[in-house]
Parts: sequence; C-alpha cells; structure tokens
Amino acid sequence: MKIKLNSLFLLVISLFMTSCEMNKKSISNMEGKTVMEVTTFNINANVDPMAFAKRDAQIESDFTSKQAGFIKRQSATDDKGNYVVIVFWKSVANAAASMDKFMGDASVGDYAKMIDGPTMKMSRYAMDKSFDAEDSRFVEVMSFDVKPDTDITKFDVINQKVETDFTGKRSGFLQRLTGVNEAGRQVVAVYWASKESSDASLQPFMEASISKEFMGQMNQSSMAMGRYKFLNMELTNKEKVVALLNSFNTGDQTPLSYINPNKYIQHNLDVGDGLAGFGAVMQHAPPQGFKAKVVRAFEDGEHVFTHTEYDFFGPKIGFDVFRFEDGLIVEHWDNLIEVQPPNPSGRTQTDGAADITDKDKSTANKQVVVDLLENVFMKGQMDKIATYINPTKYLQHNPNVPDGLDGLGSAMKMMAESGMSMEYDKIHKVLGEGNFVLTMSEGKLGKTPTAYYDLFRLENGQIVEHWDVIAPIPPKAEWKNDNGKF
Repeated sequence: MKIKLNSLFLLVISLFMTSCEMNKKSISNMEGKTVMEVTTFNINANVDPMAFAKRDAQIESDFTSKQAGFIKRQSATDDKGNYVVIVFWKSVANAAASMDKFMGDASVGDYAKMIDGPTMKMSRYAMDKSFDAEDSRFVEVMSFDVKPDTDITKFDVINQKVETDFTGKRSGFLQRLTGVNEAGRQVVAVYWASKESSDASLQPFMEASISKEFMGQMNQSSMAMGRYKFLNMELTNKEKVVALLNSFNTGDQTPLSYINPNKYIQHNLDVGDGLAGFGAVMQHAPPQGFKAKVVRAFEDGEHVFTHTEYDFFGPKIGFDVFRFEDGLIVEHWDNLIEVQPPNPSGRTQTDGAADITDKDKSTANKQVVVDLLENVFMKGQMDKIATYINPTKYLQHNPNVPDGLDGLGSAMKMMAESGMSMEYDKIHKVLGEGNFVLTMSEGKLGKTPTAYYDLFRLENGQIVEHWDVIAPIPPKAEWKNDNGKF
C-alpha cells in the first residue's frame, strides 16, 4: 500500500515540477528579494473541499511553516472552485530547498493524492516588498507578460502609480505587491479586507485612466487573473451575519450553526422566542422562500447591525441587530417597514454611500448622534441642529422628507400641524463603526408607541446622510414573545 501511495505522490510531484516555470540556473537573478511562490490547481472531483481545507491547514502547520526561510503561507479558492497556494520565502534558495524536501516526504502523500496533478502550475517571483496584510481575507493575483517593446523602467513607474493614484485609495485596500520571475513575467497581488471591497473596486479600476495606461503595456493574451477567498480563516461576526441573511437566498443550512441553539433571545414581537420561533417563521415561507439583500453591514464590539432589502411577506426594508457571545448569535432585534417610493429628492430607502471610513472616530461620531437626539429631538433645542447636521451636505432617505435642513424642518412642521408630532422618549442602543452610527430609540408618532431605528453617516464630525425605519410597536397582547422590542 505504501508503494502505491508513494508512486502516486511522485507522479503528482513530477507533473507539478513539469509545469513549474522556475529555471534553477537563474536563481541568482532573484537573490536578495522576498520570494512569492504561487501554485494554482484543482482538487480531484471525489475530494470533499472541507476535508481538503482541513488537511491543507495541517500541511502548513506540520510541514511548510517549519522550513527554513518560511514567512507566510496562504491557501484560497475562487468562486469556481479553483485553488491557489501562495507561500512567501526569505529567498529563492529557501523555496527550492522546501520543495526538494516536500518531494521526498511520504507523510504528505495523502495531500498530494487530493490534487489533480495535471492542473498544477507554479511560479516564483522576486517581490518589491515584504508581505504585510495579516488581516486580509481576499486576494487578487494577476500575472502577465509586458509587450516586447516595453521600457521596463517606465513600466515600473506606471505600475507603482496604480497603487498611489487608485488602488491604495480604495476602501478595504490593505496591500499591493508587485514582482517578476526569472523569465520577466510580471505578477501583481492585491490584498483586500474582504471580497466585497475587491468587488467594489473592479469597475472603477477598469475606468481609471492610470489603469488603462497600465494595462496598455501588457500582452493581453498572456494575462491570467485569479480572485480568491482565503481558506482556514475564522469568520468575523459580521461575515456570519451576512452569511445567515444570504442563506435566505441560497438555502444553505450552514449559517444556522452561527446561532446558539440553547440561547437565542428574539425581540421581533411577531416571532416566537428561540430557534423554535425562528423555525416556525421559516415553515410559513411562501413557495419561492424569503429573499434578503444586505446593503450595509457593520460591527461594534459584540453587536453586528445590517441594513437589508427583504422579500419577507412582501418587499420590505429592515435594520437588524445581532448580539454575539463566544462567536455565536444569542440575541436579535429588528425594525421593518414596507418599501416606499423615492422621496421628494429622488432618494430610496437604501441607496447612498456604503463605504466604512474613519474607524478611529467611531466613539466621537456616536457622541455626535446622541447629542443630536437628546438636545434637538428630546429637548427641542432646534437652534443647535446645525451643530450636529451639516447644513449644506445633508442627504435624506426618509421616504417623506427631502434633502437639507430646510426639508427636515418643513417635514417636522407639517407633521406637528397635522397632529402627528414625532417624539423620542428614550435611546436604547447606540452602535457605530467608523462614519456610520445606528440608534435604536423609543417614542411616539402622534399617539402611537413607535420604534425609531436611525442610521447616520458622518463626515468631519457632522451628520451628512440619514436613513431610517420607523415602525409602530404592537400592543403587548399581540406579542409572540415576552422580551420586549428593545
């Protein structure tokens, strides 16, 4: 049995090395540089991806990370199931020595057996800088040849300007690495905080003038592009919530494991407590099921809050708040309202800015919002409103209110004259991430007990954009749980 396994292992490695672009005679050309080793492949059709991810993590911990010159190893997959393994080494000699040792180690034969050998391709690149994007969860890897008549010195200048003029300014950008192998083939690896950050930059990148100049230097037929999400990484609480809401669309049962089955406190008063209440709602879903599109997602300590478009017994807009303990969801609040037509300024309930910035200002921004609600909406100090809201840049997404302070003032005056005054009596929660702050407040709209969920975006210490969901609190006799709205 050992002979058969070792033979298979050597066959896979042989195929691997055949596809390797590295010319050992030219190792000296790469000395003195950090080396990025990029290997792409598919796993065999009968291999469970989860089992492969587990074994791959063991290969890193038990073998690769113990080799001389090892810096970092990353395994990732794209949305089609193609794999990449990226390993950073202190030198090309370290990389070569590790591969020689790997070829002779029969203990990794089962790992090699999982891989479709003929699909494997590998190249090593001398990089312009060291890896420094530990928090990354998504990477883009593009390799290419430049056109034969390209001035490499001028190309290198353009290549770096892509980062300074465009990529480095994008939300979620962490690091951009460039390199070249012994044959002159170029590589660019861009590390992002998330796939969503990368997705948001794709089209703007194609339209940027510096990007067109950069790509104009390439031999287009030689380009190879991969966009990969890393394996073996613990999901953030925000990612767990997004996955849970997206499961309405996919039917994936995995995200249900992110809810603590023994402790799930429900504050939606139309839903029974615990997982049983959640399950009862799902059992009454229409034939096409429920749908959810997460427009914005934020994380503040043990809380995650989202702004979501739903098809939930009809089109709705909602804010959801989830509380975590030990990595599991233990509590949920929400506020839902039917989708409304665009407001007098043409804005919908969910469009507008979404990029999270100014994470170092989260606490200060939350205080600005609290001061607005307490001083203006609770104490009636309307003369202070321009202190908190930018009078020239205020964008409004409430279905009935136009942009600007004048629009807000006119709407409040009309409501008061019609006997529908808007009262804020108590702020229950203030959550924020960077330039976005959500408040959960209780009050009255006219005489009706009301839940106010307000989302604010701030710039330079002032509110410049606002979304809300305002919904009545049902009478206690109609509640399906005893946890209260807040």
